[in-house]
Amino acid sequence: MIDGFLVAKLLSFWLFGFSTLISIINPFGIAFVFHDMTRWLTARERARLARRIAINAFIVLLVALFLGSRVLSFFGISLEALRIGGGLAVAASGWTMLRAAPEASKGPEAMDTAPIERMAFFPLTLPLTTGPGSIAASIALGAERSTEAQGVLLVSAISSVLIALSVAVCVWAAYAQSAAIARRIGPQGTLVATKLTAFLLLCIGVQIILTGVTDALRPLLAVRG
Repeated sequence: MIDGFLVAKLLSFWLFGFSTLISIINPFGIAFVFHDMTRWLTARERARLARRIAINAFIVLLVALFLGSRVLSFFGISLEALRIGGGLAVAASGWTMLRAAPEASKGPEAMDTAPIERMAFFPLTLPLTTGPGSIAASIALGAERSTEAQGVLLVSAISSVLIALSVAVCVWAAYAQSAAIARRIGPQGTLVATKLTAFLLLCIGVQIILTGVTDALRPLLAVRG
């Protein structure tokens, strides 16, 4: 017989973690940036690339949820440094997309798709999809799991796997259907959505940097105070 308390805990952990990460990653908003960066690919190539990015995102989130704090400690990297460095990468990506001039769609023969395949992990997965914000949030969720009672620990671990899997499925669905979404809103709407998303990406990067700097300076300010 399934324990109702454990099921409630599982749903609670999953709902909290999923809503947190999906709001940070925002795959349906970033899908416009993904489509703009892969506009010369065929539908099959884009779907294959979206699936690879989703798998990469699942692995990144899973590692962050279970091993994130240990990895940072091993390399002597603080969470503040992760936020500042990752924020710079996110802000740079947003700034590049924001300043890019609109270009006509290119045919498959006009562009070598091999570089895009190599870009599946960087920068399309990291930091565009699973950036420092989602990694930091995943590490925090994993740290909270370690404080749970022994009886709830297994349920929390299962919920972490389900959280990463759910987010990865949303990423795959959004990216694979990015061309269909772009067709529905038209070229002008796609351009507006891409520039708006790029601007939000820039703002998110700056906010992550500010959070990292603030967290790094807080102990110094407390000592002086």
